[in-house]
Amino acid sequence: MRIVQEDIEFVEENRECSYFDEEVSDIRYRYIQKCSKEDYQNMLEHGWRRFGHMHFVPECKNCTKCISMRIDVKNYTFSKSDKRVLAKNKDTEVYIQPPSLSIEHLKLYDKYHEHMSEKKEWPYSPITPSEYQRSYIDGNVDFAQEFLYVRDGNLVGVALTDVLPQAISSIYCYYDHDFEKYSLGRFSILAQIKVAKELNIPYIYLGYWIQNHFSMGYKEAYQPFEILTNRASLDEITIWQPYKG
Repeated sequence: MRIVQEDIEFVEENRECSYFDEEVSDIRYRYIQKCSKEDYQNMLEHGWRRFGHMHFVPECKNCTKCISMRIDVKNYTFSKSDKRVLAKNKDTEVYIQPPSLSIEHLKLYDKYHEHMSEKKEWPYSPITPSEYQRSYIDGNVDFAQEFLYVRDGNLVGVALTDVLPQAISSIYCYYDHDFEKYSLGRFSILAQIKVAKELNIPYIYLGYWIQNHFSMGYKEAYQPFEILTNRASLDEITIWQPYKG
């Protein structure tokens, strides 16, 4: 007998906040077996994110620090600093393909998180193949992609993304800090901006921005960008406004 997983929706309340020790969060989840491009685009515009089959959006009662943001690709101009990063990576090969799983992926993922546990005190435990599959491979519909960054034949970075006609959603990126001089995290975002410009994709969704946060504040560097200023249900109109920092 084959068990068919149906789409479900639920809210997890008063869970430990991922970003502030003294806060709790409320997260709405949707498990979607197969999400269409149209539905996913609508969810992105309403502040939802995706890992595997699971989509989620914060609905915290007493906090609005997590702000959905999207880079305005058309009006983004590469700065002198951006151009230096791109020049440093002229020999970094970029491959775009559907998400995959290999020993190299798992080793790099664990190496990145072990480093971040020391640098930013992230909790760390090695990821299993099934956990990686569930978070980054499952739900692999035709818009799911990964950017692979390779130097001298070695995998040095992976960026999980969703590429739609009207949006790129940057899901997650990890890279080898032994190559820190190449600014691979920043290069990854710049590489996605270049692709978006080439494909006339108007926005890159970077997820949630928290101003001045040690882990989430870096996104403010990618201006101009727009922020979502209201919490709307999926059948309501959203209000995106240019950020004027």
